[in-house]
Amino acid sequence: MTAPAHASVSTRNITRKIAAATVIFSTFAGIAARAEDLVVKFDQSQIIRLSRPAAEIIIGNSSIADVAIQSGNILVVTGKSFGITNIIALDTERNVIQDQRIAVRRDETGVVNITKGTARQTYACLPQCNPTITVGDDITYMNMVLDASQKKMKFSEGANSTSDQGN
Repeated sequence: MTAPAHASVSTRNITRKIAAATVIFSTFAGIAARAEDLVVKFDQSQIIRLSRPAAEIIIGNSSIADVAIQSGNILVVTGKSFGITNIIALDTERNVIQDQRIAVRRDETGVVNITKGTARQTYACLPQCNPTITVGDDITYMNMVLDASQKKMKFSEGANSTSDQGN
């Protein structure tokens, strides 16, 4: 007895999906964070304390992470987009104080994703769910959330300028 034609198509689809998942996994497995990496969550910050003051800071890819010097030996690293980069701190004689790999990841705490077809929407649920935007969200959804946020900020700024005039 032979299997129906749709069974072999289904088996081929499953095989293709497994193969694609394997390729994706192996691609991302190669860039997994190492124990010595500083893991920074997207849109959040971490502190690096240097052994001595830095005169110069070099960022491998400033679109992934940004650094602000708080004092000579305290750096604040902010995750700007997902990925891996590095930060090199040099002293006044251009000696390396620290060469630190930075892995920027998504903070999954309280995050809910809603996927409709290929369109993703992200919500921060801490404890109630509010729309937020994350790289990879549907562009229409992102524009809607950005527009609402900008209108709220303008409204708040208008309320502040009105209250300042009364004082």
